Amino acid sequence: MSLTAWDRELGTTQGRIAPAGFAPPQGEFAFVLGRDLPGLRQKLDVGDFVEVRQTADLGDSKLVRLRARMRPPVSLPAGLAWRTSLRIDGAERVSTFLPPGRIRDRVDLAANVSKLTGNHELAFRLELVAV
Repeated sequence: MSLTAWDRELGTTQGRIAPAGFAPPQGEFAFVLGRDLPGLRQKLDVGDFVEVRQTADLGDSKLVRLRARMRPPVSLPAGLAWRTSLRIDGAERVSTFLPPGRIRDRVDLAANVSKLTGNHELAFRLELVAV
């Protein structure tokens, strides 16, 4: 299996780490999707994405909420954008586009799960899309 832009530096500047300039609250971790340091360039195509998934017991939960810190590049080629989404059992529940070059702390995505019980797969996806 070849390394990609999403996994070539797992555990150092990618994956579950404490990224530069951001300290998660005690007992929490940060996942870096992409790279935490400048300088590496990688060719991506429309539709390329990275996703963090976890199975969760929703019990009697009413809402699933995701907070993220996003640092998209200052510019993208015309017609392209970064989009984040919250997915439950593979189905997209909510998404948002990221404006280029602006750090967005706590992109807030939330989905109503009041009709779901038991274990479900939750996923956060970062994707390059055509606009």
